[in-house]
Amino acid sequence: MAVYTPTEPRPPAPRQFALWTLGFRPFYLFAGIFAALSVPLWAARFAGWLGEWVYASESAWHAHEMIFGYAFAVIVGFLFTAVRNWTARPTPAGTALMATAALWAGARILAFTPWTGLAGAADVAFAAAAAVGIGIPLVAAGNRRNYFFIVLIALFGALNLGFHLAQASLIDLRPSYLMQLALDLILFIMSVMGGRVIPMFTANALSDPKVKRLRAVELVALGSVAAIFLGDLIDAPEGALAATAGVATLAHAARLALWRPWRTLRQPILWILHASYAWIVVHLALRALAPLEAFPGSLATHALTVGAIGGLTLGMMTRTARGHTGRPLRAGTAEIACYALVLLAAAVRVLLPLAVPAWYFSAVSGSAVLWLAAFALFSAAYWPILTRARADGAPG
Repeated sequence: MAVYTPTEPRPPAPRQFALWTLGFRPFYLFAGIFAALSVPLWAARFAGWLGEWVYASESAWHAHEMIFGYAFAVIVGFLFTAVRNWTARPTPAGTALMATAALWAGARILAFTPWTGLAGAADVAFAAAAAVGIGIPLVAAGNRRNYFFIVLIALFGALNLGFHLAQASLIDLRPSYLMQLALDLILFIMSVMGGRVIPMFTANALSDPKVKRLRAVELVALGSVAAIFLGDLIDAPEGALAATAGVATLAHAARLALWRPWRTLRQPILWILHASYAWIVVHLALRALAPLEAFPGSLATHALTVGAIGGLTLGMMTRTARGHTGRPLRAGTAEIACYALVLLAAAVRVLLPLAVPAWYFSAVSGSAVLWLAAFALFSAAYWPILTRARADGAPG
């Protein structure tokens, strides 16, 4: 039986509203709803169905909101929860969590108004609040191994500030340049966290000692991704970036093979992580082939955003939400459908135009519909899970 200290509030009843008790709850839910709405809106704008919007009429809005709207929200929700576990110290909850989420939501809403400067201010304030939210417990606990996450969150905030200043013509930088750097940061975070958790989850679930990590492969995999970020930062020659991406492709393919993904086929909550990580390999391979100019550069980008980011975030959101709400780590019908839909969305968006270039516009629309279905289903299925107290009555 759980024992509660005098300063620790007794957890709410299982059906009581609990959205603000832990960081993953609001950010997973809001990110899922936002993902279900924003990509179809962009696809409709892309097809010319919606006319002109204030800020959202530009293609940069789509890239920005997928990175700083969707992906960053999931990252913050994950870190607020993970840092609490790593340090045994509190991260934002209650009013503080509500205020942090309000900054994120405010930035999304204000992007549709003439007050885009306020959208930028809210965006940057959200990044600052997130950095403080994880920084205080990490520093207090002396958890130096994870200090770099504070730096990464601060870098996201700096890139977001740069984007808004560039959009306002206050600095002479291309928004696409800043978005590429932000994508490189997300790729690095996924590479780090994927390397930590995917082989661990797999080995534990399968009791397979052959699932392993090799130090040399890890160094090359992470080092090559860091080198890609630095190459994009200094606007290195395309050939040098392609060569670096080629090395990264081989390293990440070897890394994935060492995790024995074929052993996970009977466990969807595992194979979604492996299948989504494979899209990182596809992304890197397409970047390596970019100098050939045989396909649109956006295909490499969407292999990362739809396949890797979409799939890995769905896989981690479902897994961590179930684990942190006292539910079995097992994917049901809803989860499996979400996984299948997002992976199919990636295949339609990337592989279909590669096979039949004339179908590019149909691929964009079809992928958007599949993406909407995946995240609408996730949001509907996880609304009760994320808004109600833990099934076992424990805190969180």
